Amino acid sequence: MSTTVGSRIERRPFASLGHADHGWLNARHHFSFADYHDPARMHWGAIRVWNDDEIGPRTGFPPHPHADMEIITYVRKGAITHQDSLGNKGRTEAGDVQVMSAGTGIRHAEYNLEDETTTLFQIWVIPRSRGGQPSWGAKPFPRGDRSGKLVVLASGYDDDKEALRIRADARLLGGTVKAGESVTYDGGEGRHIYLVPATGRIEIDGQIFEARDGAAIIGGSPITIKAIEDTEIVLVDSE
Repeated sequence: MSTTVGSRIERRPFASLGHADHGWLNARHHFSFADYHDPARMHWGAIRVWNDDEIGPRTGFPPHPHADMEIITYVRKGAITHQDSLGNKGRTEAGDVQVMSAGTGIRHAEYNLEDETTTLFQIWVIPRSRGGQPSWGAKPFPRGDRSGKLVVLASGYDDDKEALRIRADARLLGGTVKAGESVTYDGGEGRHIYLVPATGRIEIDGQIFEARDGAAIIGGSPITIKAIEDTEIVLVDSE
């Protein structure tokens, strides 16, 4: 089930998302992924995957390959530990972000080595071109530094100098907004915006979005996001 707000916003309730419970991994899929297939939810602009993952303590994804995809991991609670075939190793904590450009091919493993469940968004974005040397990077983004505003966390645009680099015509933004306050975002004409409140309830154009609902938005005029409860917003803007 999806709810259309006006002509440019589609609400995707959390309960309508694809679902796979593997025991150690409880995953919700905003777009078609693995055994979940919905022809109406194949991609949104350059966004191909948005998975809402809960990874049990001391478990994780064993080494597996990727190619020709930009993979962004936004950790919401706990931490994820990364290891890849390039020799990169790193631990990304709640509120922080890691990016991987799969390029011509890379193998990686992602483990929750913590004693608590780790929750994260894993977002795949189609690169602007195929191939290229694979790479990985991570950066802390303290939630307090983005209180009351949206901050660019990962980007394929040179103007976003403080953001992690991806090789796609897209940017990832995050922000925290207190109940009763609002933030505005202006996506350009023809842009594809996908927004998820990781926590809390929000209102966009008079429509209520619960925590972990998806909002597929066509750019062209500003959107105002009002926090009904304290909220943490994650947004991708792509061609």
